[in-house]
Order: sequence, then C-alpha cells, then structure tokens
Amino acid sequence: MARRGAGRLKREEYEDRPERAEMTAERTTRPRRPETERSDRLRSEAAEAINRGEAGRGSERSPRALERIPLPDSPLRLPDADVLFRRAFGDRAGGRALGRLEEAARAFSDERFQDARRILNQLVERTSVVPEVLELLGLVHYRMGHWRAGAKRLEAFRELTGSTEQHPVLADCYRAQRRFDDVAALWVELRDASPSAPLVTEGRIVAAGAIADQGRLAEALQLLEKSWKIPSRPREHHLRRAYALADMYERSGAAPRARELFTWVRGHDGGFADVADRVRSLA
Repeated sequence: MARRGAGRLKREEYEDRPERAEMTAERTTRPRRPETERSDRLRSEAAEAINRGEAGRGSERSPRALERIPLPDSPLRLPDADVLFRRAFGDRAGGRALGRLEEAARAFSDERFQDARRILNQLVERTSVVPEVLELLGLVHYRMGHWRAGAKRLEAFRELTGSTEQHPVLADCYRAQRRFDDVAALWVELRDASPSAPLVTEGRIVAAGAIADQGRLAEALQLLEKSWKIPSRPREHHLRRAYALADMYERSGAAPRARELFTWVRGHDGGFADVADRVRSLA
C-alpha cells in the first residue's frame, strides 16, 4: 500500500465534480478496474456536477470559510498505512487492520460504498492517524453524496498530511453545501501549491463552477479562460477543462464559441460525457 505523495485513486480529473485524476484515492493496493470502464464512468459523471451546481442555487448567504492550519511548504512524509497500523495495534492486529483497509478499497473500486463505509468507520474509530483511512472514507462519503461527512474526513486528511491532493474533492463537497468561501480558500491553497497540471485544472473547474453558482458568469469564465490554449496533444484534463469552458460559454450566451469548443472535445473523444448531444443542440 505504497503512499504516493499522499494519495489517490488514480483516475482522470474530471469536469466540475472530482474523483480526481492523479489525485484521488488510488494508493491503496487493490485490483484496478480496466481503463475503459473507469473512463466511461467518469465521463458520464462529467455533466452531473454542472447539473448539481445549477440545481443547488439559492439566495442564502454563504458561511464564512473555516479557519484552517496553514499548509507546510510541502506535504509531510508519513509512513505507509501498514507501518501506522502496526504501531497502533501491534504486528498481528495491525496486519488485520491493513487487510480490512484493502477490503474497503476493493469495495470502493467496485462501487459498494455502503460496505466500504462500514469497514472504514470501524477502522477510524480505532485510530484516526492513518491518512489512507481518512482519505478513502472521505471519498466514500463524497461518492454517496454525503457532503458534510466527506468534508469532515478530507479536512482531517489535509491537516494530517499537509497535502492538497484531495482539495478538488473537498472543495466540491463545500460547493454542494454552498460554502463558497471555503471553495475559494481551497482553490487559493491548491493554486499556490501547484502540485500538478491535472490537479490544478480540476480545482480550477470546481472553483469556477462555484463562482458561476453565485451568478457571476463573467468571473467564472475569466478563471476558466486564464492561460487556456488548445493543446496539440490533449490529455483528459484538457478535455475536461474545455468541456467546462464550453458549458460556461453556452450559459453566457456565446453559442458559437460553445459549439466550437464542444466540437473540439467531440473530435478527440466522441464519448466524452454528453458532448455529442451538446454539439447537436447547438447546431
């Protein structure tokens, strides 16, 4: 169960609602799903976050951002889960705890979220110093739509590891709760840390979505457009950003620009989210 920096279930970062690429929970040892199956599921979810953001609009005032301990200059170098479990419980019990974490990771991979949550809740009750447990439990809650519970665990993960690897997921939990000041604060942390292009892209998409949820479409567009240019060899995170930007153009009334960008996404991946339908609707 090797710790890669501080954690992720490897996947491409995705439009507006992250189970994030190069950043979400795939550091636990478990059989990996075929790339095509995983990508299809993530792409089908790409439009879901936009719909969720629109449906969640309201006039209530956003709470102030939480006061957080500042992050260190770089993520902390922590022992792997097996070492931490054995320190906490001894060799035999620690080995069993590690096996349970791996079982929870398999359940998460198979989308058996209730099973994963049950196992992880048992583990976190026994020790709260294993980042993999906090991270995976936060992701389980996120996938189940338990925004407050997900944020609680991922905040603990952030504080324990000093890592920004789950910031897009954490920010999206706050976006769903309309805690827009928290989304903005996490975006600044992620932007300043700049851990990777895919991760920063995902955070940018969430931050722009939160701004748009508040009716500030021009500002959201500005954030998505900043330093954007069509890449010669697009990767998944480029397609996600382009999709989000095209959606924002359409919402802003710039239909020709939206059609052009949706068409570009379709040209590189015709099965990306609902992009084929979006192009047809703008034809």
